[in-house]
Amino acid sequence: MKARHPTASWAASGASHCALATRANVGRAQHEEASPRHSAPQRRRTLLLTLLAAGLSPWALASPVPPVESAVGQLQREWETIRYQKAASDREKWFEGLATKAHMVSETYEGRAEPLIWEGIVLGSLAEQKGGLGALPLLKQARSRFEQALHINDQALEGSAYTGLGVLYYKAPGWPLSFGDKAQARALLTKALSLQPRGLDANYFYAEYLVESRQQAQALPYLRKALTAPDDPGRPLTNAARRQEARALLDRIRQAR
Repeated sequence: MKARHPTASWAASGASHCALATRANVGRAQHEEASPRHSAPQRRRTLLLTLLAAGLSPWALASPVPPVESAVGQLQREWETIRYQKAASDREKWFEGLATKAHMVSETYEGRAEPLIWEGIVLGSLAEQKGGLGALPLLKQARSRFEQALHINDQALEGSAYTGLGVLYYKAPGWPLSFGDKAQARALLTKALSLQPRGLDANYFYAEYLVESRQQAQALPYLRKALTAPDDPGRPLTNAARRQEARALLDRIRQAR
């Protein structure tokens, strides 16, 4: 199922023109796709941009930001819409569709860490929704995407690959089922904190790790930092939900004392 793009009104005004141009443009892109003169990333980019121009993709071209940032920003917006506004019973199918889009973005912008980080986030969310043994291959795929991102640029998106990978390590089952490892999780999450000491996600997820590791008292200062952290741009739903989660975790600790 295709997620509705919140800023796609541009497509309606140009729909008739796009309908007339689509067949010729896609045919031209497919010809370039098959041509040995173009590298694989160039061919994928050409086809994607042609589909964008034809109104067959959720990303708008009329954006002042570079294309990779536009594509990654759209993944972020769709992710938080699914995570916080879709019914729980529908999230799995929505995340499946978003995982396909995220993989296309990662391939299109080969060599960039940001799309890989978001593909890892989406795969992790899909694993959470799927649950059980069916989630294990998805967790491994998510780990691979975060590791690739770290290899390319470990500081991309303020070190978010460290946060995402750390969360996987403390939430995944341990051996022999999966790769879960609390010590590795701690190392990754503290690295994320060193890169964004005032970050909302970095503080919240380290606090959650401490609570899950039965170190509730140590989690308190990080939860307080999460509640006073500045908003991350472009993700209003996530900012509000993360603070709500931090307050709930703080109340849970206080009630247990």
